[in-house]
Amino acid sequence: MPVLHNRISNETLKAQMLAETEPRTTISFYKYFTIVDPQATRDALWVALTQLKVFGRIYLAREGINAQISVPQSNVEALREFPLWLRSGAGGLRFNIAVEDDGKSFWVLRLKVRDRIVADGIDDPSFDASMWGSISRRRKSTRCLTIRMPVFIDMRNHYEYEVGHSKTRWRSRRIPSATSCRKPWK
Repeated sequence: MPVLHNRISNETLKAQMLAETEPRTTISFYKYFTIVDPQATRDALWVALTQLKVFGRIYLAREGINAQISVPQSNVEALREFPLWLRSGAGGLRFNIAVEDDGKSFWVLRLKVRDRIVADGIDDPSFDASMWGSISRRRKSTRCLTIRMPVFIDMRNHYEYEVGHSKTRWRSRRIPSATSCRKPWK
């Protein structure tokens, strides 16, 4: 059985990454879907992603996957077409490409099996993260919010809000002041 973890020191791995000449693309993604065997999925991902020279951090749980990774630009398309995404049920996985990126975000690949893919503090056994509503479209949301004077609660943290938000101003909307889902708003 091959070794499915890093055996080289962080210092050596960082030096190797800094010496690379090919640009890297930083990508984040997550998806809630059922992973029947997270450990077997982790091991299969390890083998495939090391061949693509992927670095980063990936959390796997029975509820899905959460990752921040970097990949050599020549391997981005191979990553997008990676067949394990389809076999594991994560079809439709959306890759979020970093806007400001020097490609030097990670120098090691870490895949961890956890109880949850996000440390959200929800401790309800009946909670099913794969059950989610419809995606809110800008025009429909704007129309709904201008017909009445609802209270619009944006549950993202402040840096997610900065990445993208509507320019429409509602009297009842407040910009999120929290840095994580566990911290209260001011």
